[in-house]
Amino acid sequence: MPTMSNGDQCTRGHILATGRGLTARQGYSGVGLTELLKKAGVPKGSFYHYFPSKEAYGCALLEDFVHEYQERLNLSITNPTLDARARFFAYFEDWYQKQTSPDPEDRCLVVKLSAEVADLSADMSKILQKGVATIVARLTHTLEEGMEESTIGPINDPGALAEAIYHQWLGASLVANLSHNAAPLKAAMRATKALIPPA
Repeated sequence: MPTMSNGDQCTRGHILATGRGLTARQGYSGVGLTELLKKAGVPKGSFYHYFPSKEAYGCALLEDFVHEYQERLNLSITNPTLDARARFFAYFEDWYQKQTSPDPEDRCLVVKLSAEVADLSADMSKILQKGVATIVARLTHTLEEGMEESTIGPINDPGALAEAIYHQWLGASLVANLSHNAAPLKAAMRATKALIPPA
């Protein structure tokens, strides 16, 4: 992408932020281009200046979300005031708080869009898959750190456990969304704490 001026970056960022809010409420397919442009107050020509297609816009939307999510992940998973065990649980405590927030924009777009995007766009799916792989790798490293510092007991395969717990939380979040009930997330938290052996 050519270098953009500050004004271009602001306009592009504004379109993405507006789209993020709409997508969080309506899903990707539920947001029409006309609705997005009207909400953002941007003419159609400007949209195509930044995004050659709606799929390209969708990829940019997900890349922006993944980047923001990884920055937020740093707040819990690398918190220097907590040991590794506490950091691991802090990540899922934050997940619980975000997924039970009354504001749809707080919730994870991976949960919201994973099934929908899988049928729509291979490129968008790859962005989500890469984001998930990064998160699982960070969780795996935290488990390994916990074993090294003796705040977490022995785990035969930290990577497999981190992946299984992450997938469990994805499933619990989907069921919680369907039922409008936090019980599946509470169950996921109990299971997570039971799966992480004490030192």
